[in-house]
Formats: sequence, C-alpha cells, structure tokens
Amino acid sequence: MNSEGSKSKKALATGVLAAIAASSCCITPMIAAIAGIGGVGATFSWIEPFRPYLIVISILAIGYVWYERYRLKAGDECGCSTEKPKFYQTKGFLIAITVLALVSITFPYYSHIFYRVNPSETTVSSKANITQGSLTIQGMTCASCEHHVNSVLTNSKGVIEAYSSYELGKAKIKYDKTIISIEELASSIEKETGYQVIKTEEYGD
Repeated sequence: MNSEGSKSKKALATGVLAAIAASSCCITPMIAAIAGIGGVGATFSWIEPFRPYLIVISILAIGYVWYERYRLKAGDECGCSTEKPKFYQTKGFLIAITVLALVSITFPYYSHIFYRVNPSETTVSSKANITQGSLTIQGMTCASCEHHVNSVLTNSKGVIEAYSSYELGKAKIKYDKTIISIEELASSIEKETGYQVIKTEEYGD
C-alpha cells in the first residue's frame, strides 16, 4: 500500500471513530434506556467537553479522504495516473461512511424518538395531594440525557408532568405525593440513568 493510500485509510478510520466518540455521551443513555441497563447512562459524560473538537476532527478527516478520491479521479481523466481508488476510496463506500458520521454527529437532535414515554395513569384523589418539585442532577450533557431522565420520571407511577434541562442540570416535576415521594424519584433516576441527584426541592402546587 502506498503512503497516500495509507494516509487515506487512517484518515477514514479517524473520521469515523471521532464521529462516534463525539456522540458516545449521548448514544450511551439511549442504549441504556432501550436495553434496560440501569446506571450506565453517564458512563461517557466526560467526553462532552471534547465533542466540538471531535466533530471538527471527523469532518476534516473524512473531507481529506474525499479530496484524495477526487484527486485520483482527476489524474485518471487526464491520463496522468494509472492508480485506481482502493475500496475505501470508492464513491459508494465514502457516501456510506459520510452518512454514518453525520448520523452519529447529529444524534442528539433526534434521539428523543428512541425513548419510551408512557405517562402513568395517575388518579388524583385530591388537588391538595399534587406537589411540585425539582431535582438538581449531575451528569446530563445533552438532549439525549434529558430524554432519558424524562422517560424515567414520566413512566413513574404518580408523576403527572416532568421536564428536564441538561443546560440547567435540573428536572421539574408535578406529582401526587401520596403515591410517590421526591426521594423515590431521585433514587429511580440514579438507579436507571447513572446520573447523580445532588439536591431535591419540594415546593407545593
């Protein structure tokens, strides 16, 4: 294998791995939620600060392989080169790899479709039982994390409404305090997502 071919192959591998790594902090919560693997949602949350750099690396690496592919094609057309593109330099393969990278990089923006949200049928015996509260959660890094937390809360019996924000690191809930407590909800989040609830607040309706 010539040096240019070797560079293209390494660049392609780097681009794909960087794209997957860029969203590993978001894909892990989704896999955990679907597979029912509690406690692993925050496994790759430490990667989040590096996400912009990984995306840039992925785009540059895959862009380099596309450049090499068209450079070889231009050489063939003018009769300047007899070197044929390798399998990983063919147009079809590069399109597939580019799509894979884009799907990985943009995953946080459509991850909500993978989360099961079946609001529990809560019969409130009295309006006085309805309580609102908030949970301060450590470990959420993207929209996928929000959906994971919302899924856990909304599927909990006694919860009427739930909303979370990874940017604020908080989840707000409305629930029937005679059915479930805020401590039980905090415990469910830690057990099923792996994120740490560092503060709970209850402030009534």
